[in-house]
Amino acid sequence: MAMLCLLRHGESLWNEEDRFTGWVDVPLTERGRQEALRAGLLLRGYRFDVAYTSILQRAVETLELVLLAMGYRVPVIRDWHLNERSYGDLQGLNKEEAAKVYGEEQVRTWRRSYKAVPPNGESLEMTQKRVVPFFRNTVMLDLRDGKNVLVVAHGNSLRALVMYLEDIPEDAIPTVEIPTGQPIIYEVELEKDKLVIKSRKVLS
Repeated sequence: MAMLCLLRHGESLWNEEDRFTGWVDVPLTERGRQEALRAGLLLRGYRFDVAYTSILQRAVETLELVLLAMGYRVPVIRDWHLNERSYGDLQGLNKEEAAKVYGEEQVRTWRRSYKAVPPNGESLEMTQKRVVPFFRNTVMLDLRDGKNVLVVAHGNSLRALVMYLEDIPEDAIPTVEIPTGQPIIYEVELEKDKLVIKSRKVLS
């Protein structure tokens, strides 16, 4: 049996300012750095063989701090397929400002639904179509080989992945939240190239 840990990066500067971030490469706040270190301390009892992260600095720095707190290093693979969903024209806008421009209901739909596409951005469905094939072609191969894998990414790239892993229906995904700095641990087995979750635990 192998272990998969999913972790959303710590609080970023634009999380703090309640802005749509997407692919804009903003840093962690001091609180975000502390969240990352705390996640690493929570994970000290686990042993990982490899880690994956997006190419955005808030995820990269989170992983670095997690490894620092865990007290050992592993091979790290950075890939854009794990980036946050692109919010297009909404990127940089405060969510309250966006609601005034586009309407509160429309903004909520863009943020939480599966198929709604923000202007010049990505829907969660589009995000899933890049995240899941990458996961299947890389991370799942490591899990199949019995490796324990840590994935540090973003709220929506991880929502897309959790939707796939846990077989969450489209109408239920709006209520799924991935908090910053909170590890989700899965014990998994591969049965005929299908990932089967044996247990799920959220560390807090």
